[in-house]
Parts: sequence; structure tokens; C-alpha cells
Amino acid sequence: VQLQASGGGLVQAGASLRLSCAFSGITFSRYDMGWFRQAPGKERVFVAAARRRGTTDYGDSVKGRFTISRDNAKKTVYLQMNNLKPEDTGIYYCAAKSTIITDDSRVRPDEYDYWGKGTLVTVSS
Repeated sequence: VQLQASGGGLVQAGASLRLSCAFSGITFSRYDMGWFRQAPGKERVFVAAARRRGTTDYGDSVKGRFTISRDNAKKTVYLQMNNLKPEDTGIYYCAAKSTIITDDSRVRPDEYDYWGKGTLVTVSS
């Protein structure tokens, strides 16, 4: 199983970035997908999730600014990030979960089965 995240970079506050995570080795349509962010010295935190049935969830700090989407044919999950803020800085990881993401499980990294290596997003003020 491989998850390859890309699209990170250095941007100024207010800019946009689009992250992608390509999957291989799993039946993509049978998994719920998530994005997490880890800032230096801090724990990994939930950003967004896209369930196999099509529903989505977001962390409170990104609601209204980020949009998660998935393309089952391309086995890819995306994270469109608009109006970026310095506090959005961190390494962004994509993850796959074989069981249904619930309100409780979505924010718990240990609930996810597979992880990508992450892509660094740096937002300057």
C-alpha cells in the first residue's frame, strides 16, 4: 500500500494551495479518507475527511476555507486550501481508514490504517 502526498509549498497568508494524495495497493472506493496536519513539536490534528459514501467533515479551524474531495477513478483525494493562515503551517498527511469514519474516530490518528509520508505547507505572515 502506498499513499503519496504532494502539493505543499511556501505561500503567503491569504494564498491557496491544493494538496493531492494518490493511493495504490488498496481498493480506494472501500476506504474513508482523511487529512491531518502536524505542526512542529505538536500532535497530529484532524483537518478533513471524505467518506466513501460521499459525505465530508472538517476541523473547526478550517471550516469554510478548506474543501476535501475524492476521485475514486483516479484513486486520489484532494485538499483545496484557501485563505491560508500562518497557523495552517505544518506537515499534511493523508490517511485511509477501512472502517466508517465516525464523529469520534475521525479525529483519532490511531483509527486510520494507512498513512502517507506527508507534504510540508508553510504559510508566512
